[in-house]
Amino acid sequence: MAPGDAGRALFHALHALVRAEATAEAHAAGVEAADLEQAVWLRLLERRAGPEAPADPARRVRAAVRAEVRTARRRARWERAYPAGGSPGDWAGCPERITVRAEERRALRGAVGRLPGRCRRLLEAMLAPHDPTYREIAGELGMSQGSLGPMRSRCLGCLRRMLAAEVVAPELRGMER
Repeated sequence: MAPGDAGRALFHALHALVRAEATAEAHAAGVEAADLEQAVWLRLLERRAGPEAPADPARRVRAAVRAEVRTARRRARWERAYPAGGSPGDWAGCPERITVRAEERRALRGAVGRLPGRCRRLLEAMLAPHDPTYREIAGELGMSQGSLGPMRSRCLGCLRRMLAAEVVAPELRGMER
């Protein structure tokens, strides 16, 4: 018998029993029945050719289900759900995040500095730390407040094109042929 045939035979022989056991135990473990069933199948198929496997398939299935339930309960004790709408962690004070954000700001300011005259002045004014209003920016640049929106849009398009040209294509991952 081929290895694949043994797995199929095991699946057909134990399918109903595994599904029933997983469905019965899933609620108490706080997991989805399908997830528990999948974990049990993985455990059964990994250990199908071992001398320690009991001859009684029902006992073997029950033992596998209970072992997976114990694992799920242990995992549930340590895992906590994220607060509703919250982020997966407090990254605000993370040194990596601070460094990455500083590098992004430097790259953005460098790209803005390479823009043509009026665009450079407009976006530098918009990136000012004191967060100026459109009226203040228009007064500083000597232009009408109504023309800031369209000009801002054109300048941001120019900046996007410039930054897109600088982005390096990602490297291939995995096995290469």
